Amino acid sequence: MRLVSLAPSATATLAAMGAAADLVGVTHHCDLSAVERDPERVGGWLNTDFDAVDALEPDLVLTSDALQRETRDELRERGLAVHHSEPGTLDDAVDGFAELGHAVGHPEAGAELAADARERLRAVRAAVADEPRPTVYCEEWADPPMAAGNWVPEAVDAAGGRYPFAEPGERSGEVTSGDVVAADPDYVILHPAGRATARIPTRSGSAAGRSTPRSTSSTTRCSTSRART
Repeated sequence: MRLVSLAPSATATLAAMGAAADLVGVTHHCDLSAVERDPERVGGWLNTDFDAVDALEPDLVLTSDALQRETRDELRERGLAVHHSEPGTLDDAVDGFAELGHAVGHPEAGAELAADARERLRAVRAAVADEPRPTVYCEEWADPPMAAGNWVPEAVDAAGGRYPFAEPGERSGEVTSGDVVAADPDYVILHPAGRATARIPTRSGSAAGRSTPRSTSSTTRCSTSRART
């Protein structure tokens, strides 16, 4: 099967289930460190080169999140088959592994990956059950600042944290520096969406800008909080 992935999360999931060899096209934002072949780059997450996708003659194109609905619709109008996902909760995200596996002809690998993810979540929850629950702020966009939603609140909860910025399943939303400071987070996690590398300026008045933050982390891979999974 010839696959084009326009969602970094789908690319990572294919790699995790051992199905990345079927990829013939990916976005500039996809991490190919676990992919043996070198698929063609066909634009970014929200600026797809549709002609390039067409030229690859894919059997299936993978998209994700509400922000890619227009991309999905354009692909279908061109006569291309599309598997589209919009996980809103942590269960949705894990179920999506099995659904993707089925869609790309690797149902057993997808089901196994989903089962493994559920077991790992169970083990983590058990390990932190009796530990103190630090407050965590996860930011997926810097200008304007946006607190990660969807399944991120549940992921923080599963890891033993407290996340007062969004309810499980709620879309990512804009926050003010005052909101962050008022929550007084113990950990600040910056995971800017669609950024292969991140350089995020310190903002005065924010928790990330405290002279002695309790702990600040940043990641450089693409965010999956909007189902860029």
